[in-house]
Amino acid sequence: MRRGTSRAKPALRAYHPDMDAAPDARIHLDTVITPERSLSVTGFKVLLCVLILANLIIGTFFLTMGAWPAPIFLGLDVLGVFIAFRVSYRRAATRERVVVTADQVQVLKELDGKTRPVWTSPTAFTRVDLERSDRYGPQVRLQLSGKRLLIGQALGPKEREALAEKIEQAILSARSERHPPPPQEPGGRPT
Repeated sequence: MRRGTSRAKPALRAYHPDMDAAPDARIHLDTVITPERSLSVTGFKVLLCVLILANLIIGTFFLTMGAWPAPIFLGLDVLGVFIAFRVSYRRAATRERVVVTADQVQVLKELDGKTRPVWTSPTAFTRVDLERSDRYGPQVRLQLSGKRLLIGQALGPKEREALAEKIEQAILSARSERHPPPPQEPGGRPT
């Protein structure tokens, strides 16, 4: 590659071998759920610098008083904050993708450019359930023959309700594509 040129990033595309069975299948829904970060990378660096500076001042004060173990614990405090934010940013990099076609409903987890399927079910038998809970708010679940999968945990309550509605509409649309209603006579009765 020549200097000064850049390659375009590949489009985010979910892949699963089962999807090759029907390459012309119409996609009724392809949505990606990503968690929002509460603090940008720049904000994290500023926070960490302020925390280190404050701990250095406090640690120096304790050292002058003769409390030599205090700076060790202050250093562990900074390390704990650093690890907590790294874990948070790692979880924020995880994407959840829901794909609905006439043949199947798939949920894929995407992390570090790798995609792995966590749910595959026939569209005709998959149900969307929106469970209401006082403690956690609405929970969106896909269901099939006793199997259940909780999705959309990174979303807020209103977004979860909207997600459940979108998936339900996509499944109904996919079912009607695969099993169209019977033709009707001009009088309105099925033939």
